[in-house]
Formats: sequence, structure tokens, C-alpha cells
Amino acid sequence: MASILELNWHEIDRFLVGEAWSGSLINKHLTELADVIGPRWGGSPEDLRAAEYIRSEMESAGLDRAELEPFTMETWNHGEVSISLPDDNDRPIAALPFLRCKPIDVTTPLVDAGHGSPHEVAALGNQVKGAVVLATIAPEPFTAPEPFTARIVRLAKAGAACIIAIEPKTGGRMEYANSDEWLNVGPQKTAIAVVKTSSEDGAYLRRIAGSSPIVRVYVEAKYFQAEANNTVAEIKGSTHPERHLILAGHHDTVLNTPGGNDNTSGTIGVMETARIMAALVEEMGVRPGMSIRFATWSAEEQHLQGAKAYVAKHYSEGAANREAKPLLNINLDELSTGHMKGIVLTFPHLRKFMQSQLDTMNDGLKCHVLAHMDAHSDHFPFVEQAIDASITWRWRFWGRHETANFHHEVGDAANKLNVRELKEYAGQLSRLLLRLSHVSPDDWPTNPLTIDDVNLMIERDSGEHHPAFH
Repeated sequence: MASILELNWHEIDRFLVGEAWSGSLINKHLTELADVIGPRWGGSPEDLRAAEYIRSEMESAGLDRAELEPFTMETWNHGEVSISLPDDNDRPIAALPFLRCKPIDVTTPLVDAGHGSPHEVAALGNQVKGAVVLATIAPEPFTAPEPFTARIVRLAKAGAACIIAIEPKTGGRMEYANSDEWLNVGPQKTAIAVVKTSSEDGAYLRRIAGSSPIVRVYVEAKYFQAEANNTVAEIKGSTHPERHLILAGHHDTVLNTPGGNDNTSGTIGVMETARIMAALVEEMGVRPGMSIRFATWSAEEQHLQGAKAYVAKHYSEGAANREAKPLLNINLDELSTGHMKGIVLTFPHLRKFMQSQLDTMNDGLKCHVLAHMDAHSDHFPFVEQAIDASITWRWRFWGRHETANFHHEVGDAANKLNVRELKEYAGQLSRLLLRLSHVSPDDWPTNPLTIDDVNLMIERDSGEHHPAFH
């Protein structure tokens, strides 16, 4: 095997980028995951099929190992869901429950709380108690923005029986959403029931709300445990095989969507980067310096349970066979929202180091650092253990694709995955990972943060509005 001093980066880059384009299996994986298997709710049979397919493909690509790691998860599903107006011949109103919405059957007057902002809720006074409360998800213009989760808590504390949330998207579209804060809570079972309605039906309810019409909200739902599987594959390092980096993304989707963008794109990004780097070993004899793990997580859409299970098993203080923590986790989520612009770190001490590695690739990729804690994807369980973790810079600030607006809904189909850009992601990520792996662990900047430090950051940011994550 070649040493780092002997590596011909020009030839290596030419191979990696060429293999990313000419050897691509993106369309094969897209067909299997999005069209054949389809929606992959964590813990479902389809979720297991996806995990088995990914493991098999990693094995076929020639990685040194490819395994399933099972775990037990807390899951949920819903049956019939409806909103209706009993005094108007049971007129149906479009309805979709928020994820993990508890079962409910309530018939009571409708109260319009506008955006659910402090002054609007205060003005309603006791009218909120016991009522079905209508609120728009969009924040109130020209006021201090706050997440809808914070407004849900406000309405619950005011005594609302349940909440009807108005979808911002138009044309009858509705996406599954979450009603609880992800920074410092796990899956909830007792939170107030929140059911979404369409923009059009929400506007109708708002027009008639002044007469306090009676509305019925019905949700059939259940909570239960299920078995799910993460997939973990690895290419062993040539110089420091005992240390590792992780490239990962979730293979599950929300209910009823094949998740072309969220997150078939990230799943295939992991698979293709692994295939390309395994081909480099096979055809050029070039291994990474440190070992590189390629993982796909289940249950990301259910409070990151797959990644949490992996981190707890391998890196937490109480782990039976605790490993040395990875030097870096790179998380791939919704890659088809925009082309790759760089890497976004959670902690700042790697910024200069990461930028120096990106600069050797000569493609103008930039390294930035999040100004706040972000729990919206699978990098976060690593962050909670004070492990360096990052996301790819895809679309914030510029370069967002129009098709990225299809999120957590049926329309996030296979055609929402951008094949050409995903080839670039795989090529660039393989180049970056190989470079990072050939820097001795002793030469990486030291991570100065403790878990207590991270917990203080999480406490600082909980419940705040952060529009510029990712």
C-alpha cells in the first residue's frame, strides 16, 4: 500500500471523480429504494428491506465489512384522521396529523389564534380553554420570529383542547411535521394533539371562525415498539486502522413518501462514496489512512433514534465495548436541495484545518460553523457526546432548488433526486474523506469541548428560532 508521501493526488482525484461519474450506480439505487421499496417509515418492513439492500450493496462493492446493527425503537402510526363541521352536514376539512400525534376525539368550538403569538393568545383569554384552536404555522410578520413548536407550547399552556395548524404550502399539499422540540426531548406521547389542514381549508376555517363554529377533530393513532436496523460498512485504514471517520445519512422516510430527496439522496450519497473508495483500493491499491465507516441510520424521522442507538452502543460512557470516538462525523441529508458548497461544522476548532483540506481540492468549497445547536438531523447524537460532527452546505443563503420544496409529502418522489449533482457529491466527498484520513490523528486539532459544555449550548438554544441551519 502506498504511504501518504507516495500518494499521487492528481491521479487519485482523477480516478475518484471519474468513477463517481462513469461508474455511477445512482439510478439503480434510486429505482430500488424510491420506486420498488418506496416509503420507509422507521421500524416498518420496508425500512428493513432498505437496510438489507444497502448492506448487500456495500458487500458487493468490496468493503471490508458490511453489517446490520439492530436496535429497539419507540414508534407510532396513525389510522383514520379527520376534521369536520358537525353543524354543516359534517363538512370534511383536509386533515393530516403531526408526527406522533396522540389519539383524540374532540368536538368543541373553534377559536382562531392567528399565528399563536403572545399578544394574540393573551387577547383571547379564556376562549382558548377547551377549544380547538386554529393557528398558522408561518410566524407573524414584523415580530420576533419563534418556531411553531414554541407557539404550540403556548397554546397548550393556555388550555387548548387541540390545535389545527394551517399548512403554508398551497394547492392542497400538506407535509408531515413535528410538534415538539428536538434539542432536549425524545419522542413524546402526551403532548397536545396537533392536526394540519391545507392552506385552502385553513383559510375557510379562518373566514367562519368569527361565528365560533363547532368542529370535530378525530385522530386514530397508536404508540408501540419495533425493531429497526442501522447499516454499517467499513474500509480499514492502512496507517491508523484503530481510528475512524464516519460518513452517514438516514435511509428511513416519513410515512407515505418515497423520499427522493429526504433522504434517498443522502443514503445513495453514502453508498456511492463507499463504492468509489472501495474501487480505489481495488484498482489503485490506495487505502484511507484511518478507517472510514459508511453508515445509514433508521428512525431519523422519529427523533434520530437510529443514530442515537449507534452512538450509545459505541461511544457513550456506559457502552459495554466502548470505542475511541470518531474524529469527525459527516452527515448527508437532503443532498438534492442544492449543489455542494462546502462543509458546515458544529464546533469551531476544526475550521482552519477543514478549510486547508478543502483548499487542496481546488474547487472553491468553504468551511463554516453553525452559530447554534441544530438537532434536525443525525449529526446531533454525535454532537451530544461532544464528538465533532458536520453537515454539507447545500442550500442555505443561495442555490436552493425549487424541487426541494417537496418535503415530507407524497411529492418527494424519485424525480426529486438530482442525479448529476449527486455524482459530484460522491466525488467530492471521497476526495475529502481520503485527505482527512491521511492526516495522522495526532495532527488533528484537539477537541476542547466536554459533554457538559455541549449541554449548556443545548440549554442556551432550546426553543429559539434559528432560520439558517444547514
